[in-house]
Amino acid sequence: MALEDFAAEMDRCSQCSYCKWIPFDHIKSWRYAKNCPSVSYNNFNSYSARGRYAVARSLLKGQSGYSDKVRDIVYKCMTCGSCDVSCKVCRFNLEPLDMVRELKFKLVEEGHVLDEHQTIVESLDKEHNTMLQPKTGRGEWAEGLDVPRLFSKEAEIVFHAGCRFSYDRDLWNSVRSAVTILKNAGMDVGIMGEREMCCGGRIYSMGYRNEFVRFAESNIKAWAKAGVRMVVTSCADGYHAFKRLYPRLGFQVQVMHVVELLNHLINEGRLVLRSEIPMSVTYHDPCHLGRQGEPYVPWDGVEKKIKSQIIVYEPKRPRYNGAWGIYDQPREILKKIPGLQLLEMERAREYSWCCGAGGGVREAYPEFSMWTAAERIAEAKATGAEALVTACSWCERNFMDAIIAQRDAMKVYDIVELVQEAI
Repeated sequence: MALEDFAAEMDRCSQCSYCKWIPFDHIKSWRYAKNCPSVSYNNFNSYSARGRYAVARSLLKGQSGYSDKVRDIVYKCMTCGSCDVSCKVCRFNLEPLDMVRELKFKLVEEGHVLDEHQTIVESLDKEHNTMLQPKTGRGEWAEGLDVPRLFSKEAEIVFHAGCRFSYDRDLWNSVRSAVTILKNAGMDVGIMGEREMCCGGRIYSMGYRNEFVRFAESNIKAWAKAGVRMVVTSCADGYHAFKRLYPRLGFQVQVMHVVELLNHLINEGRLVLRSEIPMSVTYHDPCHLGRQGEPYVPWDGVEKKIKSQIIVYEPKRPRYNGAWGIYDQPREILKKIPGLQLLEMERAREYSWCCGAGGGVREAYPEFSMWTAAERIAEAKATGAEALVTACSWCERNFMDAIIAQRDAMKVYDIVELVQEAI
């Protein structure tokens, strides 16, 4: 698609402002009623989905140009998708998330990029990761593990660690535990090691569509050569890329996040949680695992109007409202850990508040990113929980950094760490 394809939506937006809030019947308090970090932080309408529709419309009609302010408005969107859910649930069936992505694509194509993002893309081209690290060190996280490298052998399952898990040593325990648990459960699993490549999901959310396609096609080719039948990842960004974006390129291999597979193994009795963990926790739903974790449904249809008013789609168009993401599996796992008490935050499941790390915001606007994380930590603490649990490396890192900055005592865990401790 192109930005021009959303011209009708730009006119159709009624300026209702539902995109700034979680659905009203789910609001439990004024303090945690908002859903869009961008407009909440910048406190100006243009930073909401409603405002970005207006900005895009103005650009298309030639009423405004690509000023620094326009770049700020566009790139401060975390592409968390919360506005997209509220728009569909509360009022219309618009696609603000896809529109903002096209808006970012447009700016990149026209050369209006951010230096911070360009640095990442240049490193990605050279080193195949978004962490500005040499590609030769990508497989170091798995040293000492008896797991085959699939560039020389074949396996039914490839475990994709992702850029953050591969290079952030503070998080290595999560992926090392994940691979160990799967192997001990009898799974035929391997890794790409130092030849693993970025999924492309993060640069896609920054506006670099062509680069995403290049990395996606490289991964698809490598996995086919290794005889892979299933891709498993602990990275929520990777899960979204493999589940929702890769199928558009013809990718048909089964994709699972590690929490799905672990929950399946527990239910089958192949993984038993015996050890007690006496702790109260709250679970944070990652945007790309939750509301953007719904499976891709192909659609090739047209938009029509009945009596020039009522909009219909032939055939019926898939409606991604966030309800069918990965929500139950992580909660079921936590509830099965002896001694663990799960407390829910006010904004949960498809109405979860973003961690602040997405869309290139962490890299380009660190203060905004940390503010967003701090908001979520405050909400987690309001539950009375001792620890914040998630299933995304970027969420975990952002929360850890914000907690350190605040000198807070809140603990952060990846759910796999708790599973390993409970075995």
